[in-house]
Amino acid sequence: MGVLELSTVAEGVVTLTLNRPEKRNALSIELRDAVSDALDQVAVDEQVRVAVITGAGDVFSAGFDLSEFQVADQDFQKRLWASSDRFHRTCLTFPLPLVAAVNGPALAGGFDLAVMCDIRVATDTAVFSHPEQAWSDVVYSPLHDLVGGAVARDLCMTGRTITADEARRLNVVSRVVPPADLPAAVAEVTGAIARAPRANLLRTKAKALARARVSAGATLDL
Repeated sequence: MGVLELSTVAEGVVTLTLNRPEKRNALSIELRDAVSDALDQVAVDEQVRVAVITGAGDVFSAGFDLSEFQVADQDFQKRLWASSDRFHRTCLTFPLPLVAAVNGPALAGGFDLAVMCDIRVATDTAVFSHPEQAWSDVVYSPLHDLVGGAVARDLCMTGRTITADEARRLNVVSRVVPPADLPAAVAEVTGAIARAPRANLLRTKAKALARARVSAGATLDL
């Protein structure tokens, strides 16, 4: 079993499951590249109308795998940053609706991953934060586009943790449910999306990306 599980397409819906529960689904180079590869594959699958990203176990993702930043080899570091750039661009420019099923904490790069999706449904066990603000740059633009400057600056500059309920109040997530209810809640959202023709969804997502000034050739915070 690999670091990413890709479901079969069912009624227009495909699910990508981050599968490193023993590492809190930390986004290693291998996992980021697997997500990018899968999204590229799914984007051209005529059966797919909506994709879901979730995590195995009880954590959505704890962010980037920090152990990889300790590797001194320059070639490895080039791979790390190239993987990061591709991952962010692939998620942000995915041409169909992308839903985050946030099954637990979404921290640092895991928070970014959730925010780069179009819709977020969370369990009441989920929390969100940018702890990396203490030692690294924080990805800002996608969160600003979602919640506005006041909230984005608060969360990115302080790194404070918000609960699922506060995330709902701030419009970070659209719905909060108990863990046992997450699959049904996500199915309700994806079912509503998948009723639309694929061509319509592609056009709507293109409009959303244009409005957010997201393009495949731009840096993440341009």
